[in-house]
Order: sequence, then C-alpha cells, then structure tokens
Amino acid sequence: MSQDADSAAKDGTLTASRDGSILRLVLNRPARRNSLSPSMIALFIEALTSAAIDDSLRAIHIHGAGDDFCSGVDWVATNNRTGQRPRTGDLVRRVPHAANRIIELMHTIHLPVVASVRGIAAGLGCNLALAADFTVAADDAVFWEPFAARGFSPDSGSTWLLPRLMGLTQAKRMLLLGDKIGAAEAADWGLIYRAVAADDLNHATDELLTRLADGPTVALGLAKHAIHYGQHATLAQSMQQELFDVELSSRTADFKEGLAAFRERRTPRFHGR
Repeated sequence: MSQDADSAAKDGTLTASRDGSILRLVLNRPARRNSLSPSMIALFIEALTSAAIDDSLRAIHIHGAGDDFCSGVDWVATNNRTGQRPRTGDLVRRVPHAANRIIELMHTIHLPVVASVRGIAAGLGCNLALAADFTVAADDAVFWEPFAARGFSPDSGSTWLLPRLMGLTQAKRMLLLGDKIGAAEAADWGLIYRAVAADDLNHATDELLTRLADGPTVALGLAKHAIHYGQHATLAQSMQQELFDVELSSRTADFKEGLAAFRERRTPRFHGR
C-alpha cells in the first residue's frame, strides 16, 4: 500500500452520493467504528453546506459503513495533528467550526435528515442521531454519551438535545451516569423515531426517505424551522413565525398541487417547488 493510500485508510472518509433527490452520506471508517477524523469532519461540513443550497435535493440520509454508525470524534487523531500540545483555548477556537458546525447544519438545513443506526452511536455519533429529524435504528443498536466515563463534560449539543427529546431526568441518566441505551428503549423515550429488526433497517429507512423526498419540500423545511424556533420562543412568537411560513409556502407550486389534489380527490404529486 502506498503512503497516500495508507493515510487515507487511517483517516477514513465521508462519501457522498446522489440517489435521485436523496443525498446519501456514508461515514466510511469501519476499522475505527467510523470515528470521525478531522478530514472526515471537514468533508461532512462541506457536504451539508452544499446540500443546503442545492434545490434538486429533497432529503438527506446519514449512515455508517460496516457494523457501526459512529463512535464519535477520534480525539487522538484530532489532538495529534501537529505532534505538539494544543495551545490554551484550542477547543474553544476550533470546535465551533468542526463538530459543532455539523450539528448546527443538520439542525437548521431546510431538508429532512434521516439517520439509520447500526451498532454503536457514541459521543458525537450519538448526537448526530439526535440531531437528525428522524433516526431509525436496528434493535441491537446502542446509544451512549461517554463523556463522564472519559472524565470530561458533554459537548456537540448533547446538553441541548437530550433534555428536549427525553426530559431532564433521563438526560441526566445518559450524561451524568453515562448509561448506555438500547434502541427499543430509545424509541420508547422519544430519543429516536423507530427501532426495527436489524434485517429490516434498510427497508424501513428507504421507505421513510421516499415518503419525505416525495413531500412538499419547501413546506417541510419551513415546518422544521418553525418547530425548532418554537423551542425557545413564546406562543405568540411561534404563531407569528407560522404566519410568515404560511405566506411563503402558499406561494409554492406544491401548494397549488396540494389544493388541486384535494379538489380532485387524489394523492398529490409534489415536486419540491
């Protein structure tokens, strides 16, 4: 193996491919349980940023190669970039433009994001699953926030995401006690969308992606934004935001198609416009 090929295998990669109007992002570092190297994080950010302005896309799928989803950030690779001890404040300067940026993009992008999880989803990997709009997991998958076990405090949005998804008590169970949560329990708590048999994961995920990609893309994006806005707004503010969103969505071709389908008593054929 050449030096370049060996380096690529060690760093892993993120592969992006088009499947019609669906963007599929694969965390491809199975030998390290798809832990994210600095180069993979950069590719992840680039892919999501490009997707955010691509009008031909209607849904995003994120999954891991091999037996696991993602075991988090590869802190060894990240901290050994120069072979020297990082400067004081390195995390404060760097992480907002790295791991945190991925979570922000997933949260704000006006496209539905679906994650399918096998094996382990730990640390940033767990938070990727939480930040997705819908996460479908194999029934033997495990969700873990390992921060306390490693002796440092939570990051990458976990203290914001977990309480909103499952309540304070269960969030503390994961973040302070470091308990690992199985897929069925995660689904029961509302942490993820659905747990399915491992053999059914691909079918269940593709069925959901097709349903989302066939929807009124602009209206779905505005609804996603309004839901997230409402997490820190008053009722009056949320309703005001809804009015602006309705004003926009009612000007789309998909809105006209929805009305026509209703009048004609048929299933609408949305085109994401």
